[in-house]
Amino acid sequence: MSRSRAEAAHHRAVAAFRSPTLHLLHGRHAPFVVAALSLVFTADRTQVPIADAHVEIGEIVDELRASGDDDDERRLPSGGGREICRSWVRAGWLVPQIDDGVEVYRLSAQAVGALEIAGRTGSGRARVTRSRVRTLLDSVDHLVQSAETDPEERIARLLAERAELDAEIERLRRGEIDPVDDEQLLEETENVLHLSRELPADFSRVAESIGQMQRDVVADLRRDVRPAGDVLREYLRRGQHVMQATPEGRAFSGALRLIGDPEHIDHLTDQTHHLLAQPFSRLMSAEQREELRAIAKRVEQGVQEVLAAQRRASHVITAQVRTHDPVRDREIDDLLRETMSRLQDGMRTARPGDRVDPLRGFPVAGVGHLRQTLSDPRPPDLPAPLPDEEADAEFVDADTRAWGGPRYADLEDLVAGLGVRFDLADAFARAGEETRRPVDLLGLLEIAHRNGMDEGDDVSVVEAVRPDGSSRRFAFAAVTARTSPEPDDD
Repeated sequence: MSRSRAEAAHHRAVAAFRSPTLHLLHGRHAPFVVAALSLVFTADRTQVPIADAHVEIGEIVDELRASGDDDDERRLPSGGGREICRSWVRAGWLVPQIDDGVEVYRLSAQAVGALEIAGRTGSGRARVTRSRVRTLLDSVDHLVQSAETDPEERIARLLAERAELDAEIERLRRGEIDPVDDEQLLEETENVLHLSRELPADFSRVAESIGQMQRDVVADLRRDVRPAGDVLREYLRRGQHVMQATPEGRAFSGALRLIGDPEHIDHLTDQTHHLLAQPFSRLMSAEQREELRAIAKRVEQGVQEVLAAQRRASHVITAQVRTHDPVRDREIDDLLRETMSRLQDGMRTARPGDRVDPLRGFPVAGVGHLRQTLSDPRPPDLPAPLPDEEADAEFVDADTRAWGGPRYADLEDLVAGLGVRFDLADAFARAGEETRRPVDLLGLLEIAHRNGMDEGDDVSVVEAVRPDGSSRRFAFAAVTARTSPEPDDD
């Protein structure tokens, strides 16, 4: 049964809103996501080390929380910078990758597109202008000329264009120059900036399509059972022509002929600097001037991003082909499936208190030509047990046991007298001075974790005393724990 027009339109809209782009703009924390990503990722900084991104995002959210900017309309996400960035990776807004041995984040094509939409909408300059209409008409005219197959029609068009150019040259030689209004030049500049904002998302889309093609090729290769010679010929060919394997890659290859030459990038840089030196540039805002200045660099970075994705895909496909072994891959897959099946069978009957005997050694392969020795690394006799009596301990200068591990016995006695549940910070504060060392705080936390504990949103601060009398303060998330573990359900 065919769908109605309304049903088809609704299904298309539902599919669109499932994309990371609209999900970012429609999400609960959309204003924060757009603001944070636009601050961390700029035209001069298209990728950020993962550790730096975690710190910077954490500082941004902490600053907003401290300012009280966390009402219902501007709700901030919970967690620190690491948790927020990881959630953005799962949502498809950030892409982790390795660049020169350093783990970095870069914006996905969907995130770049969402930021461009938010920036264009928030600027308040979206309007029908002469420059935008002319861009549309010029594009349609160029499309018509490219689609024309009649040589006479093409010749007639070129003659008409030459007549217009000759007339314009004659007017200029007579000194007839029509000055262009500054407002119109500003309008033309805004159209150029509008077009340039779409380039980063386009470049990212091409790079991601190449990465997806690489993953598809490797997955197909692992399932391939043909002879190695046939596999090598086909997949090496795909690795060498990876740019032609996707529609985005083929479109980029055509555009690369226009912008790939470094001389073109230098010429574009000179043109933008020339525009910034014109009198009408005083009407531009500081953001517009900076954006116009960064157009050439944005194009160059986009080209480098795509070419790096192409090199990475070719290298991965080639390396996978060279190490391709269908028999070994099938053995590994069968072993992994068997392992997962046994784990699932065991989890159906396993109980929380069940013990699992560890594998203490692998079986010895029955290969006769391997050299074997008769030496046994295990000692013949067990060492004598350490004495428990404190009187047997002798110390030269001072009792060094105060610098040892946690006093579990004292801590267990302390916990036993605190009721059903207790606050970790309060319990540590009640302990005697000999059991308020930093290491005893870790021991108390271990006891709380073993008995069952809950972490709150508040921050607890305690003061620990070292054996030499010095003190140190520790801050951690508030912990509420049980004094004894909950009994297992039969």
